[in-house]
Formats: sequence, C-alpha cells, structure tokens
Amino acid sequence: MLYDIRLHLHYDYAAAAGGGRHQIRVLPSTISGVQRVIAASLSFTPAPNERSDFSDFFGNNVTSIAFRDAHDALDIRMSARVSVSRPEPGLDVSPDIGRLRQELAAVRSLASASPHHFLAGSAHSGIDAAITTYAKDSVGTSAAGTAMDLCNRIHRDFTYDGEATTVRTRASDAFRLKRGVCQDFSHIMIAGLRGLGIPAGYVSGFLRTIPPKGKPRLEGADAMHAWVKVWCGRDAGWQEFDPTNGMRASNDHITVGYGRDYSDVAPIVGVLKTTGGQVGEQAVDVIPVVLEKA
Repeated sequence: MLYDIRLHLHYDYAAAAGGGRHQIRVLPSTISGVQRVIAASLSFTPAPNERSDFSDFFGNNVTSIAFRDAHDALDIRMSARVSVSRPEPGLDVSPDIGRLRQELAAVRSLASASPHHFLAGSAHSGIDAAITTYAKDSVGTSAAGTAMDLCNRIHRDFTYDGEATTVRTRASDAFRLKRGVCQDFSHIMIAGLRGLGIPAGYVSGFLRTIPPKGKPRLEGADAMHAWVKVWCGRDAGWQEFDPTNGMRASNDHITVGYGRDYSDVAPIVGVLKTTGGQVGEQAVDVIPVVLEKA
C-alpha cells in the first residue's frame, strides 16, 4: 500500500511563551521488509531558533527545536509518502512461555531491538497483579497465540472512550476503568504480556480508516494510533498486534516509532517558559495513493 500522510498539531498558549524547547517524534521510519519512506518533511510555525534532527536509541526519527522569542501558538506540520508491505503471518513457530524464557535467556545483545528492554515494567505499563491475572487466561501453546488471544480479549472486554483517560493515564488505571483509547489498550496489553514474561513494546504510528459505505472520507478526521509489538521467540521474532481493533498489524498500519511505552515515542515533549496553560489540537489524514498505469 502507498499512502500520503499529513499531520497537523496546533497549540494555543494562554499567555505568550518567552521560550521553549521540544522534541518531536512524528516522522515515519523506514523499516526493512515492512515500510519505506519515499519522501517526508516537517515544518514549524513560528520557525524555531534552533533545530537538529537525529535518531534516538530505538531508531526513531527525532527533531529537536528551541525558541528564544515570545510566541503564543505553535503549529507543527508533517507530510510524508510511505509504502507499506508487511509480510503475511506464516505458520506459528513461536514457543510456549517456558521455552520462550529459555530463548530469552540465550539472548546476549542489548541493542535497541533486544527483547530485554521490553520485559520490565515501565512508567505507563507497570507490571500489575490484576492485569497479570487477566492475561493468564490467554496463555496457550505458543507466545504468538497467547498475544493474539489477549489482543482479542482486550478488544472485546474494553470500551473505546476518548473522554475516559488522558496521555498520562497508566495501564493499571485504564484497566480498572475498562475504558480508554488505543494508547490505553496498548499499555494494558504490554503490561499483561510482561507480567507473563513475554517481552512487549509500544508502537506509535498511523492507521488508515475507511469511511462507512457511501459516506465521504472526512479530512483531518484521523488521529495518531498505537499498537503493540511482541517478541515471540528466536525464530518468530517481533510480531505486531492491534488490541484496539482486535487484529494483527496490517498494511493499513504505518509505523512512526517503537518504545517501551508512550513516554518513549510521544509526538511532542518539552518545556515552555510561560505562566499559563495550553490547548492542543491534532488532525491526521492518511490517504491511499493509486498510481495510474502508464
């Protein structure tokens, strides 16, 4: 699948900010065998006084910006053309949890993709006894099967509610509410799998949405999405699941970055020199591109 993606983040400040520094993680990544970024751009209004672009530990694209002049609003615009071609899931060759632990113990690497980084509790996905107990009902004969069952149960048992939680909500709180958004469902699944001893991480990105039959696609109606990557053993490797929709990640999922939880891949983090609050808005368009035949 080929997509044109547009993202607009807008922030209004109650009082003019005398300065600020931010890190932005919204540019999609090229991922071998999965995704290729053909072109991408990222712009800011007002223009920052400083800008640098780099990759973080997990290989995510990061843009660091700083302002020294007063400003009362900030606009961030990203556009990209991305090709996605995920391999179809093959035969499940992942081991059961006991064997998975043996294979995990044999991994000596601490590189960014090492499963060891994704096993302990983290800020948003702490290991929680209630979530672990819930996840135990999904344990099956393979790690991938366990992840798929837990993914489907979260999709079935939890209610999507954009007003129930915030970006600061932890997995344990969302689990008690049985409500939330994609970020919350991903954190719950991550916490549950880690509680079982299965390494799991957070994926930030975009999801193509399909309007109801006969209805036009609404401009800017999409939003950034989140799902889960799971280490399914030496032979099966990392596989991705979307608990919000009860499915494996497909060619409709466009990856921005990977982390232990939301805090590693938040679209924007930083500090402002100001005396008031702020209000933010987000608009995303994920548009399939159909190339005309010559």
